[in-house]
Amino acid sequence: MSDRLSLTQIALLSAYAAGMAGGQVLFKVAALRFAGGAPLGDRVLALLQNWAFLLALALYLGLAVLWIWILSFTPLSRAYPFVALAFAVTPLLASLLFAEPMTLRLAIGIAVILCGLILVTG
Repeated sequence: MSDRLSLTQIALLSAYAAGMAGGQVLFKVAALRFAGGAPLGDRVLALLQNWAFLLALALYLGLAVLWIWILSFTPLSRAYPFVALAFAVTPLLASLLFAEPMTLRLAIGIAVILCGLILVTG
């Protein structure tokens, strides 16, 4: 395993992070359709009938398989920092899709995450 990441590895790791962010968006969609005040059994049954929740679970299962495959040819110490991309992309998606606030502090935090990723993987 080389210490330097190939463009293919970077693309796969970026796709993984984007998938993680997509899963979080699906969980938010599921939460918006969730009957929070119902008894526990009803809430579990409602989740099992919630298309967004089921799709998020399927996506995460696929991402787990993708992650294991990526780690078969990428050092964990070089791959794992890319998970931080999900921490940058998810708030952006939340702001765009759910009108959640994008504060200056959050934007600076996202910029710091991206700078950190560049420092760690560059």
